[in-house]
Amino acid sequence: MPLKILQFVPESLPTFRADVAVLFGKYLPRHGVECDIVGMPSPDAPAAPQPAQGFRSVRSGRFRHKRIARELAFQWTCVRALLAARRGNCDAIQVRDMVPTGLMALLVARLKGIPFYYWVSFLISEGRIERARSSLAQRRTLRARLVLCKGLVERWLLYRVVLPRADHVFVQSDAMLELMRGHGIAAQRMSAVPMGVDTEVLGQQSIVACRPEGWESVPLLGYLGTLDQSRQLERLLDALLIVRQQVPDACLLLIGASDTPSDVDELLAYAQRAGLADAVRVTGWLPSSQAWPLLAGTDAALSYFPRGTIGDVCSPTKLLEYLALCLPAVGNDNPDQVRVLSDSQAGWLTASNPAAMAVAMTAILRDVPAARARAQAGAPYIEAQRSYRVLAAELAQRYRALAGA
Repeated sequence: MPLKILQFVPESLPTFRADVAVLFGKYLPRHGVECDIVGMPSPDAPAAPQPAQGFRSVRSGRFRHKRIARELAFQWTCVRALLAARRGNCDAIQVRDMVPTGLMALLVARLKGIPFYYWVSFLISEGRIERARSSLAQRRTLRARLVLCKGLVERWLLYRVVLPRADHVFVQSDAMLELMRGHGIAAQRMSAVPMGVDTEVLGQQSIVACRPEGWESVPLLGYLGTLDQSRQLERLLDALLIVRQQVPDACLLLIGASDTPSDVDELLAYAQRAGLADAVRVTGWLPSSQAWPLLAGTDAALSYFPRGTIGDVCSPTKLLEYLALCLPAVGNDNPDQVRVLSDSQAGWLTASNPAAMAVAMTAILRDVPAARARAQAGAPYIEAQRSYRVLAAELAQRYRALAGA
């Protein structure tokens, strides 16, 4: 008999988050774990029917343009899904990264005798508090005060009410598991499920490396992902400055963008002030069919992730993808990246300062063939340790153990 999980997520549906769409929609059903998913409506998708993406059912309702109406409609969708849940058609209720919804689901689950799980993929409350305090330091607005209050209340509810009463808590990394232990959550009631790679998709892609026009022969560094200001990518530019002292024509290709366009403008302005205007390019968001060939054409792929309470418990995906594609990869000492690079021995692990990153970048650029030979160990490691095929098998086993099946 398949296990049926009613899962609530904050993402718009259909979702492009791999740890939702790929893990729960593609791989877990192979192990008899099926998911009825409830999420936010997307402005780019019709109200009904939603693409199934491998889920048992999908509910998101109709998109509303006004934010308050959209939030209220989503909560009503959640309420209706909870009221319809029955022990016979639902083996567990799971909420991801939504404290008020989690509290509501916890109450309903207790009333109906259904196990309740909570999934923490990001420290949402801490992030909200951090952003609000940063805003208040610049300008004391009512909105920033309200956001701060919301973050503080939700953090209290999460650690004092929701997580202590959840039947099980899933977290993003071993570092996050340790953080939760510090909040009094018993280790035996938690499981760490890090990010992974859909190696079936990457393995099927025939990637022909290419270079940007005018950069066909320069030593080239690459980065794929968001260019949000919070990622502190100025450090990569500082590292590039150091690299160019020994490799003068080294360049950096940033494949991505930011939901806040001014973040990209400020990053390019920083490059210009540093004298790197001709050495840094931003492509904007590209489909994978264009992004991967460009990345494959670089000599080294960079995965910098800011250190701190929030960043240290994350599980960065880009490093995993670099290794799966056998690209020479440089990663800073985010705890999850430390584990991956130490275990795989396929990339270059550095401290988080520009000087340390520059040493690794320079070493790769000086002997690219040797770097590519070392990077060949990446794909077997990812397949064995961080493919969603492997992660799904382990997670399905955990669900069945929790259900007593």
